[in-house]
Amino acid sequence: MAELLRRLQDAQLVARFQRRCGLFPAPEDGAGPEVVHLPAAKGKGGAAPANGLRTARGPQVYVEKYVVKNYFYYYLFRFSAALGQEVFYITFLPFTYWNIDPYLSRRLVMIWVLVMYIGQIAKDILKWPRPSSPPVVKLEKRIITEFGMPSTHAMAATAISFTLLISTLDRYQYPFALGLTMAVAFSTLVCLSRLYTGMHTVLDVLGGVLITALLIVLTYPAWTLIDCLDSASPLFLVCFIVVPFFLCYNYPTSEYYSPTRADTTTILAVGTGMTIGFWINHFFQLVAKPSEPLPVIQNIPPLTTDMLVLGLAKFTVGIVLTLLVRQLVQNLSLQVLYSWFKVVTRNKEARRRLEIEVPYKFVTYTSVGICATTFVPMLHKFLGLL
Repeated sequence: MAELLRRLQDAQLVARFQRRCGLFPAPEDGAGPEVVHLPAAKGKGGAAPANGLRTARGPQVYVEKYVVKNYFYYYLFRFSAALGQEVFYITFLPFTYWNIDPYLSRRLVMIWVLVMYIGQIAKDILKWPRPSSPPVVKLEKRIITEFGMPSTHAMAATAISFTLLISTLDRYQYPFALGLTMAVAFSTLVCLSRLYTGMHTVLDVLGGVLITALLIVLTYPAWTLIDCLDSASPLFLVCFIVVPFFLCYNYPTSEYYSPTRADTTTILAVGTGMTIGFWINHFFQLVAKPSEPLPVIQNIPPLTTDMLVLGLAKFTVGIVLTLLVRQLVQNLSLQVLYSWFKVVTRNKEARRRLEIEVPYKFVTYTSVGICATTFVPMLHKFLGLL
């Protein structure tokens, strides 16, 4: 078993997969790859490290050139990798709420937040490195300082696809084989994209899938509680704000800065904001309450031109308002925090400080979640799109 685990963690296995898909390192020109040292995270006042971070030089990032010999796989896996990134979450999850089914959206958000938090924190506890380069060609530079095990892309893709499958079985009529095929295809594409981009070993990906499967099995009996969150007491709502913020502020420390803490704060804040939005909608009766999951069994309506135009209109209006709120709240929160901690305005390095990064991320994306679930549906209703 130990030998099998070592083979699954071997970077050569990832490199062979890349070569079979037509991705090769560029021939050496004698100069070698360019080396970039990532800055260490700064703490309060710009001198001491934040949250116990030790002042240290970050890992070396090799900005290497590569050769693509099969552009079909290149674009397929680059697109698949985007399905596990923020651009997908900020579009698909709200789209589900606005255009498909709020009931499904609530479950997707809660399971996604749980799975992603466990995956993110597991990375900084296990501290397993990503596959080495060379021999692997790495196509993504932003998250190169993060640890590898487990793959949160694989976890998110598996969680979203199979939560959607399980939650629709007792709600819509459709061939189970078709739903299962789509869920497997979606999660498989995202998992393979992590090997193609050189960001994870096979063991990282399999670990992410297995952890997610275990979490789904363990939490499934409690999924019905998610449907009751909008009718919870205000005290529960306060706890749902305080606990995620506490978890973000006490995130495991690292020797150098990586975007893991910021990404985790974004994820928990979005979940917090959407939960608050669900509660506001129920308490003030701002939008119609979604029907109960059982015994509702309905056919999936055919996609017509009118439905497509209406869905695109609702999505466009919603995403524009959400992005405006995101930008406004982010700027305001940064200005307040910069003034409070006496930091020079527009100091991008200061954003990485614990006492600035966590509050501004949390406030910004909590506001995004509230906007997406409360203000956007109100605007849809005002514009006659509901």
